[in-house]
Amino acid sequence: MLLKLLTDQFAYQTKISMEGNYSSELLKNVVSELTRLPGIGQKSALRLALHLLKQPPEIGAALGESILKLRSEIKYCTNCNNISDRDICEVCANPKRDQALLCVVEDIRDMLAVENTGQFHGLYHILGGIISPVEGIGPSDLSIAPVIEKAASGRIREIIMALPATVEGDTTNFYLYKMLKQYDITITIIARGIPVGDELDYTDEITLGRSILMRQPYQGNKG
Repeated sequence: MLLKLLTDQFAYQTKISMEGNYSSELLKNVVSELTRLPGIGQKSALRLALHLLKQPPEIGAALGESILKLRSEIKYCTNCNNISDRDICEVCANPKRDQALLCVVEDIRDMLAVENTGQFHGLYHILGGIISPVEGIGPSDLSIAPVIEKAASGRIREIIMALPATVEGDTTNFYLYKMLKQYDITITIIARGIPVGDELDYTDEITLGRSILMRQPYQGNKG
């Protein structure tokens, strides 16, 4: 009986701790929505909500409007899948970019990480993920077919595979290589100055920039 009472008390305290004891249902709802964001816990969400309350009303209104417009008006580049305000993003539309050099990345964060190095001046293709059997993600779930089409077009000179140095990243590299090796193009991989297991967007710009400049021919060895 004592054990059950202690267990029930612990469960009750945990529930209170998780849900929060707020004097306002409106505040509670905002905190709850903010905790849906990655990396935002309950304390951080509460701090953000209280900060917004201290700001002029137009600050909160501008934030809300910008989020609504982001959801309703954002586009994805029809050429590379980059986030854009137009059907073709600024990178793809820039005539100064090397149209024959293609960098394949996992997601938009990685594209931004590579772009911020200032060492790459070609085009990108965003896969929208990497092959991960554990998570049920296969080649058909990714934007791989357009990469093959670009390679088959004869307009691409080199494809750089800039994927994470993880098992899933290596698996995706190997799959892409198998699909691309029949075409007369150079297939390279960024130099492994990036520690195994690291994501590109967590790598400092200097290291990532050097990895791009020192890229190596991909040998087709899985793992």
